[in-house]
Amino acid sequence: MWKIFKYNFSDLLRGRWTILNFAFYFAIGMGLLYLSNDIYKAVISLSNIVLALVPLSSLVLGVIYMYDHEDFIALILTKPLKRSSVYLGHYFALIGTQTLSFTLGLGIPFLFMGMWSASNFSYWLNLWLCGLLLSYIFTAFSIIIALYFNNKVKGFSVALLIWLFLTLIYDGLLLISLLFFEEYPVEKFALWASMFNPIDLSRILITLQLDVAAYMGYTGAIFHRFFGSTQGITVVIGVLLLWIVFPVWWFIKLANRKNY
Repeated sequence: MWKIFKYNFSDLLRGRWTILNFAFYFAIGMGLLYLSNDIYKAVISLSNIVLALVPLSSLVLGVIYMYDHEDFIALILTKPLKRSSVYLGHYFALIGTQTLSFTLGLGIPFLFMGMWSASNFSYWLNLWLCGLLLSYIFTAFSIIIALYFNNKVKGFSVALLIWLFLTLIYDGLLLISLLFFEEYPVEKFALWASMFNPIDLSRILITLQLDVAAYMGYTGAIFHRFFGSTQGITVVIGVLLLWIVFPVWWFIKLANRKNY
């Protein structure tokens, strides 16, 4: 697994995707921090970009990379190697390069703008943590998609559909259901429903840390009401970690069953 990780990590590090990923977050971070005089507004704007684009970039990169290396994986699996080691090596290489480009792209603007006070660092740390957790989750989903669908076009379409559903459609369906059942106590339903969407959980994590009621939204306000800020943050991080563990276990199980 370590050798596969080193090969894929160096391959991804030399690729254009990693450079473009770094350049994009660097440019967006510098622009928003330079134009905004309020750290709250800058973090909220950055969070909207991160919550939308990190899942998309993780899915697209993971699906494309796994399909491009399908023949390579089939070749090395002719050796007496564990399939879990092969796929975990690819997974850690993908999330390793994304961690590096995202950390530098988001961290350097804060460093250049002189915003490394204790409170500003906590804002950056929370935003950085949400981006990494989403990256790890959706990279695992991309490997699942590549294992499930042999057709590249179908796999890429499913990846875009998953991103579209979790980013836009899920919140719309949740809002419609809350409006339809507004006469009933729906707080616990909204609380549990939000846990089935990692993007919603990341948004709640950011708003709980900022503790700004105007940006919380309905589910964020419910989390604050049931758990409070500190306990709510702990619950959200715990659920997001489960969102990482389950897809990783899932693609390892699929890899052990896949026929080459």
